[in-house]
Amino acid sequence: MKPSPTILIISFSLSGQTHGLLTSLISGLENSGCHIRQERLQPLTPMRFPFGSMTKTVVMMLRTFCRQRIAIKPLSASCTKPHDLVILAGPTWSYHPSGPMLSFLDRDGHRLLRNKTVIPLISCRGYWRMHLWGLKGLLKKCGAQVANAIIFSHPISEPWRTLGVFLKLSGRHPEKMALISDHYPRYGHDKAQQARAEEFGRQIGSHLVTGQPLADLSFQDPISLP
Repeated sequence: MKPSPTILIISFSLSGQTHGLLTSLISGLENSGCHIRQERLQPLTPMRFPFGSMTKTVVMMLRTFCRQRIAIKPLSASCTKPHDLVILAGPTWSYHPSGPMLSFLDRDGHRLLRNKTVIPLISCRGYWRMHLWGLKGLLKKCGAQVANAIIFSHPISEPWRTLGVFLKLSGRHPEKMALISDHYPRYGHDKAQQARAEEFGRQIGSHLVTGQPLADLSFQDPISLP
């Protein structure tokens, strides 16, 4: 009997949005017969969410726009075990991958991802294209093969999405503010996106089990297409 596909998931989630999507994705993967190894990137210095003030949020946005790295703890030995697919999951920070993810690629990317098949999973406010373009370039330098990409944007229209996220990062509660709550009812991804993430997991697992190309699948959530 052919062994079950093994998937290594390397992730970073500060606010919990990426983690929520991964919980659903993993459910779909496991239901389709895949074995999961999950590695969460841990900053050497614990990070606070929310950042606590508008000034701190602006400073953080400027640093992330400049792709400032955030040092991470060593990874577990399980990352070096054989696997059939790597999923790199994390948020978009000011158009780029997060600081911990950039540190991982700098330090461990070539060692762990060379000649490996990779699918990025991106959780973002809405501006994911530059993130994906830059991430693909970094993965190419690591010698990885990018088979596809999973994109989830927050399901709120602009300009409320940007305003709401900024206020949330600053420590405010925009979903409770009289002037914005009608346009911004919640922060992050909704239940429909969680369900789609689970379905994407089932599709990935099915293709791995049957040997079909992962590039044939379409993983973009409809809200993320514009």
